[in-house]
Amino acid sequence: MLLCIDCGNTNTVFALWRDGAFLSTWRIATQHQRTADEYYTWLTQLMDLRGIYGDITEVIISSTVPRVVFNLRVLCDRYFECRPSVVGRPDCRLPVPPRVEEGVRPGPDRLANAAGAFDRHGGDVVVVDFGTATNFDVVAEDGAYVGGVIAPGVNLSLEALHQGAAALPHVDVSRPPKVIGTNTVGCIQSGVFWGYIGLVDGILRRIRDEYGRPMRAIGTGGLAPLFATGETLFDTIEDDLTIHGLTVIQRYNKDTS
Repeated sequence: MLLCIDCGNTNTVFALWRDGAFLSTWRIATQHQRTADEYYTWLTQLMDLRGIYGDITEVIISSTVPRVVFNLRVLCDRYFECRPSVVGRPDCRLPVPPRVEEGVRPGPDRLANAAGAFDRHGGDVVVVDFGTATNFDVVAEDGAYVGGVIAPGVNLSLEALHQGAAALPHVDVSRPPKVIGTNTVGCIQSGVFWGYIGLVDGILRRIRDEYGRPMRAIGTGGLAPLFATGETLFDTIEDDLTIHGLTVIQRYNKDTS
């Protein structure tokens, strides 16, 4: 059984993969202080609740928070008796290496997105990933990650607005009933929702113009379905794209070892 771990700045996703399908997926807040013993206790309790039995024999990790990786490695060594694959490390090979400026190391989540998108949809795609940051990942015809765009994340922007303007409350992200708000909350929701619709639509158009070929857009991340209701931004929504990409990378490393 394969354990996929996608560690982001806000949350860490654990997903179990066996016989070509995900058995279950869980989230936990990302904290570099969390020990291997805490991870194991939390994970095995959830597995028991879902009635999932069997040994974890493989682990692959994608982490944008380097300090977390050490304890995850200890988890694998102590409890699963395996050495994890860590995306972005030299010993974790990619199906197609990225083509970016020399010396640049793309984020492991972006590499996983590229692998997952190419496996499911082929090349010439843009992945829009709504996380702590809003990432646009460009995947070439052959499946290589060739660059992209990083914009501030939706919740990060809301938090900055709340902290920087004393009179403005913190609000939830949702689609407002109309564009012109008639109260403070409505005004903020409209600005965030329609502002990000405009941001995503504008950046996608500029990427396609510069790329010079027809490109499909894939939305992923927790807020992708919400923003898909505003305009026809995406050709498809993939909730598990990053995690799926990890299974693709792990399979490639097994097949070529």
